[in-house]
Amino acid sequence: MNIPMVRLTSLAHGGGCGCKLAPSVLQNLLADQPLMTPYKQLLVGTETGDDAAVWRLDDGTCVIATTDFFTPVVDDPTDFGRIAATNAISDVYAMGGTPIFALAILGIPVDKIAPETVRDILKGGASVCAAAGIPVAGGHSIDVPEPIYGLAVIGICKTEEVRRNADAKAGDALILTKPLGVGVYSAAIKKGVLSGSGYADMIATTTLLNKIGAELAKDPAVHAVTDVTGFGLLGHALEVARGSKLSVIINADNLPLLPEAAALAQQGFVTGASIRNWASYGDAVTLPAGLPDWRRHLLTDPQTSGGLLVSCDPQKADGIVRTINAAGYPAARIIGRVEAGAPRISVEAAAGR
Repeated sequence: MNIPMVRLTSLAHGGGCGCKLAPSVLQNLLADQPLMTPYKQLLVGTETGDDAAVWRLDDGTCVIATTDFFTPVVDDPTDFGRIAATNAISDVYAMGGTPIFALAILGIPVDKIAPETVRDILKGGASVCAAAGIPVAGGHSIDVPEPIYGLAVIGICKTEEVRRNADAKAGDALILTKPLGVGVYSAAIKKGVLSGSGYADMIATTTLLNKIGAELAKDPAVHAVTDVTGFGLLGHALEVARGSKLSVIINADNLPLLPEAAALAQQGFVTGASIRNWASYGDAVTLPAGLPDWRRHLLTDPQTSGGLLVSCDPQKADGIVRTINAAGYPAARIIGRVEAGAPRISVEAAAGR
């Protein structure tokens, strides 16, 4: 069968982590699921919407298990595979673990995508797994209307190195390790207007493994970690606030952005997921008066293979940022703080910006 080449993004209604269910929808679907309390060795389950499940073995070793997959966020099949694999492995790093192997998850409309395209998707994913030092040890594939690809990933860590999203402490500083704007860039790709340099910047950040998470987990000054993906910065920060039963303050003027993100957002390149994210937060987020809509969209922008949000001792924060920068994450910076108070997000910004 001779199948013509097609744009991968044209085959999907959404792309990357932007196709995740909105936080409010997911919360509603999980509302009547049984609690995990009978399983004493399950250290992290579904209670706080964390990045992966964690099971403690008798010798103090923890097994970390996660799965993540999505529809194409770019048209190049190798890049799609690389981004999806990087994003899936990130969940293990966000828990403080080291990945040990992965299983591939593949769904392909077999009558629409050429075999060589599928092979390139798989090669892209395998190349990232090789960079992480793990094999793709198996997987599963199905015939579906829209293309999907991702991984189930298994990792390990010591019990004391598990980093949940619910262990932030009042007074902590918040650090973000990668720039925001991937959703805005993906919207520009859909319209065919993202520049070549913009595409290169997007691939560089979305294929950068969050390996630093495993190193940060060894530092007792690091209290909580999560990765910022489809729910946007505000959505994942809100999970930290609710899980830790504290308030989070975000300084919008300090946020690292991809070089063209602000300009594209002002031109209206926004994903539907960004709008759904904002609607899901309800009254748990307070924005400064007069904040332009385009800035709000960057706060809710769904990140595909985004950075880590790190809650740490404020006295050690500058040094931790320098460590993260030196490890290959130049955009990392302090973007906010954690305070005592009701679980909610408050955004700060200079007047008139």
